Amino acid sequence: MFGIARTAVARLAQVRQPLKDLLRQSTRSYGEFAVNIPLAAATVDTNMGIPLVGNKILASLAIAAIAGGRHMNKVNEETADETGMIIKGATYIWVDGTGENLREKTRTLENDPGAPENYPRWSFDGSSTYQALKGEDSDMILKVGPIQHICEPSTNEKNIRLPLELLNILRTPLEPAAVYPDPFFGGNHKLVLCKVLDPHEKPAKTNHRAKCKEVMDKIDHTNPWFGMEQEYLFLDRDGHPLGWPKFGFPKPQGPYYCAVGGDRIFGREIVNTHYRASIYAGLAIFGINSEVTPGQWEYQLGQCRGIEMGDQMWMSRYLLHRVAEQFGVTVTFHPKPAITRGNWNGAGCHCNFSTEEMRGEGGIAAIEAAMPKLEATHKECIRVYDPHDGEDNKHRLTGKHETSSYDHFSWGVANRAASVRLPRGVAQAKKGYLEDRRPSSNCDPYQVTRMIAESILLR
Repeated sequence: MFGIARTAVARLAQVRQPLKDLLRQSTRSYGEFAVNIPLAAATVDTNMGIPLVGNKILASLAIAAIAGGRHMNKVNEETADETGMIIKGATYIWVDGTGENLREKTRTLENDPGAPENYPRWSFDGSSTYQALKGEDSDMILKVGPIQHICEPSTNEKNIRLPLELLNILRTPLEPAAVYPDPFFGGNHKLVLCKVLDPHEKPAKTNHRAKCKEVMDKIDHTNPWFGMEQEYLFLDRDGHPLGWPKFGFPKPQGPYYCAVGGDRIFGREIVNTHYRASIYAGLAIFGINSEVTPGQWEYQLGQCRGIEMGDQMWMSRYLLHRVAEQFGVTVTFHPKPAITRGNWNGAGCHCNFSTEEMRGEGGIAAIEAAMPKLEATHKECIRVYDPHDGEDNKHRLTGKHETSSYDHFSWGVANRAASVRLPRGVAQAKKGYLEDRRPSSNCDPYQVTRMIAESILLR
């Protein structure tokens, strides 16, 4: 056993009972699935007096010693440094063919590649991710079995042409867009957000990053800032909202927003863990809170400049899914699941936007000038604000439950029933930002940020 494990066991003898009590208190039942909630890093700091770098492995060892190894994350000594963290590897992450779900796979690397363009090629089975292209190209490929995609981490698309006729398979390059520290493996392990390209090195159908990047490059001189407010709902293993009774419904809306208490808050441990993971990964997360519907939460991300907003939002969703896995809970980003289509608030992904002119003195004029431009593209915005051409959002944008009309554009100061809201503080300061409240919670952030910027600055 590596050195830090021996140290942890020695220290554990002194704090065994407090940790036992804490673990007992930290056991919750989500639906029918009981899990041991991992010890918070701050708790490990307090009880063991060790720095943050060793918290993950020590917390795992503490739980293992108390609970007989249940739910322990095992670390191979041969691939770990003195902290017990895996130090050479990368998890490749991409948006699949649904346009709203994420896929990932992990590999070990001999060395830290450093720059994104240095990451090695890899393949995945596109026929299992709704991204396999159908049809024939007799000049380049042979019609064979499973269609695969190549993970091609290169920012130079001219250098990724592949000898398809020799490989006898259809391969689609996938290149990295951004790299982040990995809060799950730790060490020098990285999370690599990728974008999918087709066999001709063009953006795949659900790769909206390319168009977004084009727009952001054109408006870069305006210094565009974005922030997004991601709402979501926790579900148990049965697909039932977390904390809801199995038969019937919870008490009506009112006591759940920004609440405290076991009868109105469900999943706080998951939310807090996601918050810590996001900070570790270097994301610009700046807030979390429970929402109006029980089991519903929100986090705020930003400010981010240009294309960075879409990159960080996709990565933050990935982290949330991964954290929820560890608690036996599912995250749904659907704006209005069937069970919440009664008198319950749906879920959105409000997008805040500003330019340097809007943030400057007298910027309110530029903000107000943007309203007729957003109104002119309202129908187009609605189509791209969810991955199903607006059909998901139709259930949410009813004019009720703090939403605007699906069919008609509106704006107002401090009006949460408007399509676009100007916060009261912005109106008073006569400068700041606007909040587009129309995007669905399952929107593609590249589509949303592109459409807002294009409508206001390029149309």
